[in-house]
Amino acid sequence: MNETYDAVVVGGGAAGLAGALTLARARRSVLVVDAGEPRNARAGHVHNFLTRECTSPTELLEIGRAEVSRYGGEFVTARVEGATREDDGFVVVLDDRRRVRARRLLVATGLVDELPDLPGLAEWWGRGVLHCPYCHGWEVRDRRVGVLATSPFALQQAELWRQWSPNVLLLLHGVPRPTDEEAERLAARGIAVVPGPAAAVEVANDTLTGVRLASGEVVPLDVIVVVSRLTARSTLLKQLGLKPVDVEVGGHVIGSQVPADPNGATAVPGVWVAGNVADVRAQVLTAAASGLTAAAAINADLVAADTRDAVVEHRRQMQTLLDEAAWEERYRSQPAVWSGNPNPQLVAEAAGLTPGRALDVGSGEGADAIWLAERGWRVTAVDVSATALARGAAHAEEVGAEVASRIEWLRADLREHPLAEEAYDLVSSQYLHLPGDARRALFARLAAAVAPGGTLLVVGHDPSDLWMTSHRMHFPELMFTAEEVAACLDPARWRVLVAETRPRAKVDSEGRDSTYRDAVLVARRTG
Repeated sequence: MNETYDAVVVGGGAAGLAGALTLARARRSVLVVDAGEPRNARAGHVHNFLTRECTSPTELLEIGRAEVSRYGGEFVTARVEGATREDDGFVVVLDDRRRVRARRLLVATGLVDELPDLPGLAEWWGRGVLHCPYCHGWEVRDRRVGVLATSPFALQQAELWRQWSPNVLLLLHGVPRPTDEEAERLAARGIAVVPGPAAAVEVANDTLTGVRLASGEVVPLDVIVVVSRLTARSTLLKQLGLKPVDVEVGGHVIGSQVPADPNGATAVPGVWVAGNVADVRAQVLTAAASGLTAAAAINADLVAADTRDAVVEHRRQMQTLLDEAAWEERYRSQPAVWSGNPNPQLVAEAAGLTPGRALDVGSGEGADAIWLAERGWRVTAVDVSATALARGAAHAEEVGAEVASRIEWLRADLREHPLAEEAYDLVSSQYLHLPGDARRALFARLAAAVAPGGTLLVVGHDPSDLWMTSHRMHFPELMFTAEEVAACLDPARWRVLVAETRPRAKVDSEGRDSTYRDAVLVARRTG
């Protein structure tokens, strides 16, 4: 497992699965690493989750995993032993020593409920021992509820649980008696205060029946409510340099969580958190929502990174289109780059012209120059590639000595090489593409090289190709319209004969029928 994923999600609960689903639907490669120990495994049902009310935790996770898998997300049952930074991502080490690479991490490892030390309490956790009225209050409504007071926060818990049952008791277990003001509030709500401490949970016939006090007296109860300490599962995050912070409610510390911004981004670039590890009070629905939010932020971050990389690659590819060495390598790497046929727009526009002197700009392997020479033109064929020019000369010799004698092969970069003014009866530039200012400067020099009465023929890839079906490489900054070229010609010295976008049918490199759109300018020099 040495492949790289766009995101590795650590933790397969509601937050992790929601994040994985969002990323998978965003066409990201996702791996969910989960140890199979959900916090709510002992709960009978999930509540307050719209459309999933009363679904069992196991079923909810099964549904979630199936949905993630449907969009290509992958799963592995394991623990994450650690993660280290590598380039712009992470190497994640699993407990069986497998290693995976992740561009980004979403940590949704949840939390651990640390229960008070009372015999029998842990065994009944999630059944008769509860902590959240929103999770379980409806199911135990009107029953006898005892709130085990292990911190000052228990007073608020007792008042909250009173919403679901009129039979609520506050069992003092290592905390002082309520103040007069607190006692008045409890009395006003009918909440009895039981002096402690508690000694053990009482059970009969596999049913929780109450709490035995240290005095030996048994308090009959149906439900015991505890204020567990909510501790973030943050081992991995600590390794990455993220320290949990205490969470206070009403001035009382209830647990710890890892700080993050509203989108789940932590202080460590590339690491997001979601669910209870980032919000100890999050229920299943809000945990899932935080997973979605974090995943959307991760995708946006990856989009930004992909764009930065694409810009670098775009610049590299563009340089290869402009660089002499790159063109030379292109010609050397294959026996033929072009079809060997003259460009169709040259044939269409030059067939009726009286032969004279012609300048073939970017002549490549010589098909245009040879076609012109066959019709009596004396041609200067210019290209930056010596290999292309040598092939062109060889092709001309194959056609015949008379044709070959009419062509001068010139290796030059016309951005720098001087051109004689008013020296050519035809200047043909077929698909020569440069960035804006460089293109306009060269085309002005090409126009100046046309003799009075001569023809300027400029053909290029029209920008509309980019939104049609020609599947052309995407370099809009190199493309131009015929009208843009025509606008740079002095109307006092030029008559524009053609300035149009001309469709051209072609089979592309993948064998598909396509329509290309050429920008075609034909102008006659009048003075």
